[in-house]
Amino acid sequence: MKVLVVDDSALMRRQLTDILMAAGITVQTARNGVEALEMVGAFQPDVVTLDVTMPEMDGLACLKRIMVESPRPVVMVSALTEAGAETTIEALRLGAVDVVHKPQGIGGGGIRRIADELVRTVRGAAGAKLHRARGLRARLQHARTKIIGHDPLLAVKVAPEPVAPLPSGPGVVLIGVSTGGPSTLEEILPQLPDAFPWPVVVAQHMPPTFTTTLARRLDEVCALTVVEATQPTAIEPGHVYIVRGGMDAVLTRRMGKLMVMPVPQDDKQPWHPSVDRLVESALQHVEANRLVGVLLTGMGVDGAAAMAELNARGGRTIAESEASAVVWGMPADLIRRKGADMVLPAEQVAGQLLRWIRPEGARG
Repeated sequence: MKVLVVDDSALMRRQLTDILMAAGITVQTARNGVEALEMVGAFQPDVVTLDVTMPEMDGLACLKRIMVESPRPVVMVSALTEAGAETTIEALRLGAVDVVHKPQGIGGGGIRRIADELVRTVRGAAGAKLHRARGLRARLQHARTKIIGHDPLLAVKVAPEPVAPLPSGPGVVLIGVSTGGPSTLEEILPQLPDAFPWPVVVAQHMPPTFTTTLARRLDEVCALTVVEATQPTAIEPGHVYIVRGGMDAVLTRRMGKLMVMPVPQDDKQPWHPSVDRLVESALQHVEANRLVGVLLTGMGVDGAAAMAELNARGGRTIAESEASAVVWGMPADLIRRKGADMVLPAEQVAGQLLRWIRPEGARG
C-alpha cells in the first residue's frame, strides 16, 4: 500500500511518515498542493493525506484537481479550528473520504496520540468508493420541491414496500454513519419535508468542531431544522439532532419528555459518537416499534449489534447497500446479523422513511 503525505510542515510530514511506515505502508511526501499533483502522477498512491492550509495551493484546491484529474481516496488532516472545520466539511462534500484531526502541539509526541486512528483511517480509505458531491442531486431536488410544491412522496425514489407503514404516533429515527457520512447525509436529509413527524438523531463519527460545522451546513440545505446536540435537549418533530463529536449521546426521559443527552465517551466503545450506545439507550425509553434505525456507510461494525437487536424487538431498520456506500462496513455487518428490513442505496433511504412515516396530511 502506498500513501502520499501532503503537508507544509516538515515536522508533521516526518511524524505522519514515521507512523505510516511503522505500519508497513510505503510513503512519499509533498510540501504543498502543487508538489502533490506532480507526485500523484509519478507515485500513483493508493491514498493521499492532505493538509488543509498550505502555501501555493491549499488542500481544497488540490483536492478538486485530484478528483478531476486522477481520482483516488483522500483523507483530510485538519486542525480542530472553526476555519479548518469549514474547509474540511467542504472537502468531504467534494469527495474526500474521511478526516483525521491534528492534535494541539505536534511536538513532544502529540501526533502519536492519533497514530492508531491515522493508520485505521488510511487503511479503510484505501478500499473506499469515490463519490463526487453526492449530495448535489438531493439539494437540487429539495429546492425544486419547495418551489413547485410537489408532494414529498413524489420527490424521491422509493423501493418496493415489503413492510407495512407504521401507525401514526410519536417515534424516533436513529441514523448511524461514519466514513463518507457528510455527503451521504446530504443525499438523504434534504429529501425529508419540514412536516416529517418524527425527530431524527444522527451519530456521525467525527471530532468536535467538525460536527458543529456539519450541522450548520446541513441546516442550510434541509427543510428540517438541523442542530448540534451539545446539551440535554428535548427532541421534537421537524428537527434533526447531530450528536456532538468527541462525545457519546443517549436518549433519556425527563419530566415525561424524550431527550437527547450528550455524555462522556465510553472507552469500551472504539468509535464515537457511538451508534450502539445511542440505539441501546433508545430501546430503554422508546418501544421498539416506534423506532427506525438507519445504518449508513462506515468502517467497522458500530451500530450493527444494537440495530439488529432493535429489529429483533420489532423496530424497523435500513442498511445502506454496497452499491452506494463509500465503505461498506457498518451496514454490511447489520445485514450479516440478519437485522436489516431493507437494503437500499442512499438515494432511496428518504423515500422509504416517507413510506413508513408519512407526514401529516400526506396523500395516501
